[in-house]
Amino acid sequence: MKLKIFIANAFSNKKFGGNPAAVVPLNEWLSDRLMQQIAEQNNLAETAYIIPQGDDYAIRWFTPVVEVDLCGHATLASAHIMFEHLGYSRDQIIFHSKSGLLRVRRNQGKITLDFPADEPEKIPDLELIDKALGIKSSKVFKSRFDYMVVLESQSYIETLKPDLTLINKLPGRGLIVTAKGDNVDFVSRCFFPQSGIDEDPVTGSAHVVMAPYWAKQMGKNKLSAIQLSSRRGYLDCELAGDRVLISGHAHTYLEGDFYI
Repeated sequence: MKLKIFIANAFSNKKFGGNPAAVVPLNEWLSDRLMQQIAEQNNLAETAYIIPQGDDYAIRWFTPVVEVDLCGHATLASAHIMFEHLGYSRDQIIFHSKSGLLRVRRNQGKITLDFPADEPEKIPDLELIDKALGIKSSKVFKSRFDYMVVLESQSYIETLKPDLTLINKLPGRGLIVTAKGDNVDFVSRCFFPQSGIDEDPVTGSAHVVMAPYWAKQMGKNKLSAIQLSSRRGYLDCELAGDRVLISGHAHTYLEGDFYI
């Protein structure tokens, strides 16, 4: 069987920045095992599969080792591929996912994701996180999927060298580390060794956690953000009630066929 595959870099205006995601358009689902094997073969942070569902589409996301319930950058990449390569002519796409309905639209040269907000809850300091980061972290939070630590400055985020073996022991998807930005509202780095991703280049789903927190801290709903991985990701976030709107660019890197 021959299938189409695309790779797009999400959340960057540079062709080799942001987070690369594979996008595989299908007419019907393959077996879970086969989709996981393809994702492992691709060896990217995420492989997204999309199929038509009435006038909408269904979407699923796989890391090299596990299926996940929500992924921002691979959703943005999927929408970009649909707009630019698959002849999708409307301005809005509705994806059905394990995290509910996700609306994605074109927005003045960018693509905007409409995701459910996941406001983090303050929890007591965790010794495991302190050891993993090598610093005392007094602001520790828990969201639906992840732990989040707020640090004092962008320089702390940039110089951080976490112990991924310890982060892998956290009972969750992974760890978000964030601080106020020097030139944007907030910055972050994200670590998900539990999902086979030591450091994710750009994590849209982490921003549904950070945006509500920083909106409350700064007293405004529109926020600019940079994810400080080596590839860098640039995101515009807006808290809209119980939703977070996340906007960014995407670039096509590859279009081809593969055989199974």
